[in-house]
Amino acid sequence: HNSTGLREKSKIEIAAAEKDFAKMAEEKGIAEAFAFFADSTAVIKRQHDTLIQGKENIRNFYSAEFYKTARVKWAPDFIDAAESGDFGYTYGKYTWQSKDSTGKTDEFHGVFHTVWKRQNDGSWRYVWD
Repeated sequence: HNSTGLREKSKIEIAAAEKDFAKMAEEKGIAEAFAFFADSTAVIKRQHDTLIQGKENIRNFYSAEFYKTARVKWAPDFIDAAESGDFGYTYGKYTWQSKDSTGKTDEFHGVFHTVWKRQNDGSWRYVWD
């Protein structure tokens, strides 16, 4: 088979998954989206190099009060995939917005890096974010 075709197809699918992920975070909340798009073995690295492992722990992490009023927007600047079509990665810029106790909006920006893995059903979930 044509591995270049598989790689290109995977990149398109990952782009769509990333877009759906960002859209769900906006519409259904951060905790819901980060849990839904997590692979069962997913790990996220957050403040002070803390690692949060597994779907439920990720959901719990984002269920904190702070994230209930927070919003996050992101889009990949770069997407690539393995020729085997089972892994890929993205990176790009994100913007977090959160409200403090006075209602003032704080905004901070950064760079994300996500590793995506194709699931048995053909869908894509992140294993590292």
